[in-house]
Amino acid sequence: MNLFKPKAKSESNTFWEHLEVFRWTIIRILAVLVVLVIILFGFKDFLFTEIIFRPLSSDFIIYRELCKIALMLNSPNFCPEDFNIQLINIDISGQFISHISASITIALLLSVPYMLYEIWRFVAPALYPNERKNIEPVFLASSFLFYLGAVVSYFLIFPFTIRFLGTYQISALVPNQISVQSYLSTLYILVFSMGLMFEMPVLAYFLSRLGIISRQTLRAVRSYALVVILILAAVITPTTDPFTMLVVAFPLYLLYEVSIWVCKPKTDE
Repeated sequence: MNLFKPKAKSESNTFWEHLEVFRWTIIRILAVLVVLVIILFGFKDFLFTEIIFRPLSSDFIIYRELCKIALMLNSPNFCPEDFNIQLINIDISGQFISHISASITIALLLSVPYMLYEIWRFVAPALYPNERKNIEPVFLASSFLFYLGAVVSYFLIFPFTIRFLGTYQISALVPNQISVQSYLSTLYILVFSMGLMFEMPVLAYFLSRLGIISRQTLRAVRSYALVVILILAAVITPTTDPFTMLVVAFPLYLLYEVSIWVCKPKTDE
């Protein structure tokens, strides 16, 4: 059974019939989101203790693995120093609002494949059979790449960012008091932005099919792209060590190479 098989529709559907189909698409997506939000809201302790607040201390998995690597390589500089960042709440309703926003955000994150599936069901009847065959794998790849970017951000980029910014001080007279809202907004932005950045190969695939870019074009600007990626990695992880920047830049550069591979080559006219 093909899960991506679109629902049969009449080719003579009117504008209002298409609008009705779109309305039910939105309703189904919202219904799934509401159910996920309710379920996640009931798992507050697990949601915050085991997932959201895990990167706040040096006991997080990425730091432990780096210390193991540092021990193997006899390079203690790779092992982050012990730290523990404390969060504060300054708004009377701040923690309740944070609970709701976390439930909604993670529900959105979990529902990405279903959203893409509903979008596919809506647009597929307007495509020719050969177009459907070519685009079906793209929807699957989009979900995979989005989650891959979110995982890389959560386990690599966000921990290094929060460690640097959360422990950085201009003076011992100015202690860091980070609000829970600031912490959560940073987490959400980094996870979703990296998820979207990992869609680079999908974007390159579509742009090449539209004739805007080609495989030869991306190869020609590879050196400039590498500089941009290094700058972007430095901005995302404003740490003082080049190792952290390279850890972030490496997957982004791999994505660029994948984008070259999926691009349609320019044909000689």
